[in-house]
Amino acid sequence: MATEQLNVLKALDVAKTQLYHFKAVVIAGMGFFTDAYDLFCIALVTKLLGRIYYTDPALNEPGHLPANVSAAVNGVALCGTLAGQLFFGWLGDKLGRKSVYGFTLILMVLCSIASGLSFGHEAKGVMGTLCFFRFWLGFGVGGDYPLSATIMSEYANKKTRGTFIAAVFAMQGFGILFGTIVTIIVSSAFRHAFPAPPFYIDAAASIGPEADYVWRIIVMFGTIPAALTYYWRMKMPETARYTALIAGNTKQATSDMSKVLNKEISEENVQGERATGDTWGLFSRQFMKRHGVHLLATTSTWFLLDVAFYSQNLFQKDIFTKIGWIPPAKTMNALEELYRIARAQALIALCGTVPGYWFTVAFIDIIGRFWIQLMGFTMMTIFMLAIAIPYDYLVKPGHHTGFVVLYGLTFFFANFGPNSTTFIVPAEIFPARLRSTCHGISAATGKAGAIIGAFGFLYASQDQKKPETGYSRGIGMRNALFVLAGTNFLGLLFSLLVPESKGKSLEELSKENVGDDGIEA
Repeated sequence: MATEQLNVLKALDVAKTQLYHFKAVVIAGMGFFTDAYDLFCIALVTKLLGRIYYTDPALNEPGHLPANVSAAVNGVALCGTLAGQLFFGWLGDKLGRKSVYGFTLILMVLCSIASGLSFGHEAKGVMGTLCFFRFWLGFGVGGDYPLSATIMSEYANKKTRGTFIAAVFAMQGFGILFGTIVTIIVSSAFRHAFPAPPFYIDAAASIGPEADYVWRIIVMFGTIPAALTYYWRMKMPETARYTALIAGNTKQATSDMSKVLNKEISEENVQGERATGDTWGLFSRQFMKRHGVHLLATTSTWFLLDVAFYSQNLFQKDIFTKIGWIPPAKTMNALEELYRIARAQALIALCGTVPGYWFTVAFIDIIGRFWIQLMGFTMMTIFMLAIAIPYDYLVKPGHHTGFVVLYGLTFFFANFGPNSTTFIVPAEIFPARLRSTCHGISAATGKAGAIIGAFGFLYASQDQKKPETGYSRGIGMRNALFVLAGTNFLGLLFSLLVPESKGKSLEELSKENVGDDGIEA
């Protein structure tokens, strides 16, 4: 049965941009700031963890995490994130966006602290508890994806909705950059307070007992911005679209949005049944008919994007080592190596990652989601090939600048492209009662790609003749980059299925104002 758009939703669609919109961006965005910090800070400290817990003074090389431990430490949070996206996405449609929004933040704060307090000083105990708490940390992070995106899309007006959702997601870039800055500051402070010789001079002294505090401080520091926003997250009213279209309480939705928008909105004399509209579910024939292709588009493109994006992001330090941007490990002490890794990643974040996010914020409602995603995948493919084809030349001394520029550009167009749009589109094109669920499914499919990309790239990029200790022979870094270029090209092809959502109301996009007979109200 067709339904008319309610007055309160019309008011939201045409509302002028005001202070509350920016407040919502900050509240939701700080969650993503923390998400990015928590997920990516582990990549900064894995080399340090290897030195602290797996260095054997009898050997001539600094310690490193065994293959299985490295895979677990890097990937367990992604597994938790995948589970959290599915669970909280579904829960957000069942219980309401706001009612579970605070719980995800509490879970992130507690598990981040617990990760830094991982028990004991022996490798087995520390790594076991670190992985346990990082799984549940990821579980909380996963809930932030569908809830933040859905809340922001349902608060925003249709003219600038893409800008505001993109701004929430863009806080991820600042979270990544903040992680590198914290690491640089903490490692520098400890290096100056507790000087240590390079590994080749004194293996044991090159680590120093103080290094064990460094990674714990870095891992726990992300709790601060998250904790500061908890009060404001709890003060946010439930979104009008959930209250009116799912809970069927149009009166409450109108009252809430009148306060938010500082505007008197006329109240419809409607019953919950009319407000709720159609009742078909996720696995129904009607859903597949209307949104089956949409769900295929959002899941496939997010999956392919994350295969490439996370493989690049989690293992930047390994690539920088191979091109000689970071000196051989034995020539440095543990904290100097950490400092250099953080500095290298900060440069990439500052020059490629953060600008890419904010270019999307600036142009998403001008160019549109479809064309930005298509452009992003295209340029990622081109730049990845530009690295892979002359790879042997680019890694030689004197040519590293070209490598870093091309590598930074792939991050720029990932973020001024599909890394942003794959987050935005699922929050716009599905019906209100399934919006959070479908966003969670899309995001979880992306995290499946991230897991495959992170683990696959680690193993596939191993040298064909001389792999690292504990790893089997791979296809080599150059061939792995060709695989990533092919992945980006597939993402380009599947992006052709993505609908353009610029300038349309959420009800128009999700066809909630269209009956099963296809007639619009």
